Amino acid sequence: MRFTSLLITIFFIVLNANASSISDTIIIKSDNDADRITRELDSLVSTWYVKIALNSVPGEFPGDTTSMQYSDSVYFNRLSKINSIISLPYNSIIRSHIEVYTIKQREKFSAVLGLKDYYFPMIEDVFDSYGLPAELKYMAVIESALNPNAVSRMGATGLWQFMYSTGRMYGLTINSVVDERRDPLKSTHAAAKFLKDLYNIYNDWTLVIAAYNCGPGNVNKAIKRSGNKKDYWEIYYRLPRETRGYLPQYVAATYAVNYYKEHNIMPLPLNIPVATDTIMVNKDIHLTQISEVMRIPLGELRALNPQYRTGLIPGSSKPMALTLPMNHLGDFIDLNDTIRGYKSDVYLNKATRIADPSRSSYLPADIKGKTKLIYTVQDGDNLGYISEWYKVGLSDIRSWNNVYRNTIRVGQKLVIYVDPSKSEYFSKINSMSFADKQKITGKTVPSNSQPVVANAPVESEGEFITYTVCYGDTIWDIVKMFDNVTTSQVLTLNNISDPEKIQVGQKLKIKKKS
Repeated sequence: MRFTSLLITIFFIVLNANASSISDTIIIKSDNDADRITRELDSLVSTWYVKIALNSVPGEFPGDTTSMQYSDSVYFNRLSKINSIISLPYNSIIRSHIEVYTIKQREKFSAVLGLKDYYFPMIEDVFDSYGLPAELKYMAVIESALNPNAVSRMGATGLWQFMYSTGRMYGLTINSVVDERRDPLKSTHAAAKFLKDLYNIYNDWTLVIAAYNCGPGNVNKAIKRSGNKKDYWEIYYRLPRETRGYLPQYVAATYAVNYYKEHNIMPLPLNIPVATDTIMVNKDIHLTQISEVMRIPLGELRALNPQYRTGLIPGSSKPMALTLPMNHLGDFIDLNDTIRGYKSDVYLNKATRIADPSRSSYLPADIKGKTKLIYTVQDGDNLGYISEWYKVGLSDIRSWNNVYRNTIRVGQKLVIYVDPSKSEYFSKINSMSFADKQKITGKTVPSNSQPVVANAPVESEGEFITYTVCYGDTIWDIVKMFDNVTTSQVLTLNNISDPEKIQVGQKLKIKKKS
C-alpha cells in the first residue's frame, strides 16, 4: 500500500511539474458539450434494461410531453435550494445545458432517472467511506448517463469513463476478458481515489471536477496563464474547450435530477433487481451457462456483470465477483457444479471459447441513414490519413472493413460511411492526389519527401523489430500494431521524452514478443 501511495504521489508531482506530460494526455476525454450528452443518452437507450422497458411501452416515455421553461430567477432560486458544498452557480451557459436534459433530450433523460435509484445509493455509500461529498455522484450522469458500458470516442470506458492508463493506475484490471472500468462498484472506488487525490492538489471542488475531465496538467496551465487565479470562472477561457462545458454540465445534471418533476419528466420504470448480492467465484464459469441452467435472461446477467467482456468469469486465475438477483443466489450455490459442467467443452474450452463482440470496449458508429462510399487505397495512404480526410473515426474504418490493426494494402477497397448531405464532397476524395487530400485537412506535403507506402516497412533483427514512422502515425497507433508492448516501453527503449514529437521516417525499436 505504501508503495502504491508513493507511485500515485509521484504521478501527481510529475503532472504538476510538467503540464504536457504523457499521463495528462491519457486522462483527457475530449468531447463536444451537447453532443457528448446526446451521445451518452443515445448509448443508454440501447442497454438491456432500458430496451426491455421501452418494449413494454413502444415509442413512449413516461411523463407529460409538454416542455416546461422557466425564467432565469426560477432556475437561480432552485439551484440555491439544493444542499451542496460544491458551488452551483447559474448563468446562460448553464441554462443551455439544463435545456438539453429537460427539453431537447427529456425523453431519454427519463431513462437516467430510472437508473439513479440503482446506482446512486452505491455511489453515495462509496463516496461517504472516502469522505467525499455525496453530490459528486452527479458527475456519473454527465460522464456516462449511468451506463457502465459507455465508451467515448477516445476510448474512455465505464460509469466513470476511465482511460486505460488511469484505470490501471487506480487498481482496475483491464484485459481482453475482464474490464473493471465497467464494474460499477470497483470503478466507483477508483473514481473516489482519483477525486480525493485531485482535491489534495486544489482544495477546491470545482477545480477538481474540471481536472477530472481534462487532467490536472491542463488545469495547472490555465491557472498559470490566468495569473495564478484559482477560481474556475476566472480561468474558464484558459481551459480546453471541452472542459469549459464540463462544470456547467455538472450543474445542469444536478438541477435536472432534483427538479425533473417540475419539467413534467418521470423516471422510466426499469425492472432492475434492486436486491442483488455478490458471490465470489473461484473457478471458471460462463454467464451463458448460468443463464441456460438457471433460466435467467442472459441480457440481465450481462447488465449486472458488465465487467466480463466475453461472458467468461475467469475465477481460476483469482476469485472473481458474480452479481445475481438476491432471489437466485441460493439456487446458484446449490447448482454450482451442474452449471459449470453444462456445455463446458463449448464455454470453458480455451480452444473453442466463445467470444462476444457485443462486449467489446469499442462501439462502431451507427451507419443507419449514412451514404456508403468506396475508397481505393493508394501509395502514401494509411488509416490515420483516411480517417482525417473523411472525418470519421479510425476504429470505425477498421470495424466497417474488418481491418486488423492498421494494415492496409495498395489497391484495397475500403467502405466509408458519411453524412448524406456531404456525400458529394467526400466522393471526390477517391480521385484526388495525395497532396490535395492533405490540403483539405490543412496539412501540406514537404517537397523533398516521398509518400510512404500503405504498409510501412517493418524490419526484424535479433530481439527487436524496427518500425519506420509513417505520415499520420502517433505513438499510440504504432503500439497497437504489435503484441505484448506498451507505450511506456517503446518510449523508454527509444529515448523519447515527448511522444508527440516522433517524425516521419524515424526508426523505432520494438521488442519482439517473447
